[in-house]
Amino acid sequence: MNVVQRVKAPTPKFFKVLRTIGLVLATASAAVLTAPITLPAVAVTVAGYVAVGGIVASAVSQTAVDDKKEVKHDGP
Repeated sequence: MNVVQRVKAPTPKFFKVLRTIGLVLATASAAVLTAPITLPAVAVTVAGYVAVGGIVASAVSQTAVDDKKEVKHDGP
């Protein structure tokens, strides 16, 4: 199973929730990073780490596959 097939395959409910949480974290941290006011360096650093964590969690969650559901393959 290649990456495209994994992304198109059904995702388990837990990973759908985790993906949504990751997207929310990434969006919130992007808002902090692009805020028009000056923030302390610690807040900006933490927001950067949260953004990376949210993006990674979303990407990994998207590639999780539910083996119980039938997956149709387009090829070998």
